[in-house]
Amino acid sequence: MVKRFSALVVTLLVFSGWASAEPGAEWQFLGATGPAPLSPLQGAVQSYARKYMPVAVMIVQDGLVVATSGDVTRKVNVRSVRKSFLSALYGVAIERGQIKLESTLGELGIDDTAPSLTAGEKQATVRQLLMARSGVYHPAAYETRDQKSMRPPRGSHSPGTFWYYNNWDFNALGAIYEKATGSNVFDSFEKLVARPLGMQDFTARDGTFIGDHSSLFPAYVFSMSARDLARFGLLFLNKGRWNDVPVIPSQWTAESTKTYSETDRKDRGYGYLWWILDGGTWGRDAIFANGYGGQLIVIVPEKRLVAVQVVELDQSQKGIHSATFLDLVRQIVALGN
Repeated sequence: MVKRFSALVVTLLVFSGWASAEPGAEWQFLGATGPAPLSPLQGAVQSYARKYMPVAVMIVQDGLVVATSGDVTRKVNVRSVRKSFLSALYGVAIERGQIKLESTLGELGIDDTAPSLTAGEKQATVRQLLMARSGVYHPAAYETRDQKSMRPPRGSHSPGTFWYYNNWDFNALGAIYEKATGSNVFDSFEKLVARPLGMQDFTARDGTFIGDHSSLFPAYVFSMSARDLARFGLLFLNKGRWNDVPVIPSQWTAESTKTYSETDRKDRGYGYLWWILDGGTWGRDAIFANGYGGQLIVIVPEKRLVAVQVVELDQSQKGIHSATFLDLVRQIVALGN
């Protein structure tokens, strides 16, 4: 029985030709028709969880949950994963003609607290903000200590010429979205994404704006469960479609997950608020959303695989390095080779 079950896991991981599948009201688990012995994949996840103690890990292959640990229903502040959520909303707004990628900050009437934006900074476009290439190095709300210390001087780079992971860009994008659509970011996400995907835990009440005196633009912070993050990952695995109904324009899922910038990490690039994994290592179109302390959604299309982790930083201030979870995902992929 063990050999038969392990073989099934391996077959699922290797065989990327399955038709796409989405969960209904509840996720379906591999081996759910009866008691199943511990698979090598589940064993790897449990061993990892014992060592690093995340709130939850969830591995999905072709719409089936093939391994979990922890409480996949518990909602956690997913930190910068929020940026990939906003990228998805931008895809809908752009298709509807509510936002244009080449609009400049000046044209949109975007400015900030003193010292306010210069004429040169106001030439930055929406596209450049999505790429983290605005050249606007104004202080921003919800920055980490590293972001504050590494922020380039004002005026040191013209818009479009330099990549810097910049909370000012990300927070301003939230304000631009709300002004253009007339809708709160969290309300939009619930209506346009969470409900169509059947997210089981998230509502707009799980979103919080966090601001401070440094900037006019607050951060938009999401609390999400692992099982809802996995639905979002599966949406992008299936190119923006859910049960064959378009939720996010497929053209946008492709455009937003291309590499536009090399980053300070040699093994990853940056798209429109998405991190792009090295194709030579991960296969074509592999991406991830990444939040401080170990909040991740990893999508590996060649294996039809979505892997999610959430970490409660209130319990573990150090969190878990993203590279540590990526190593686990590589191990899971290797089980199918």
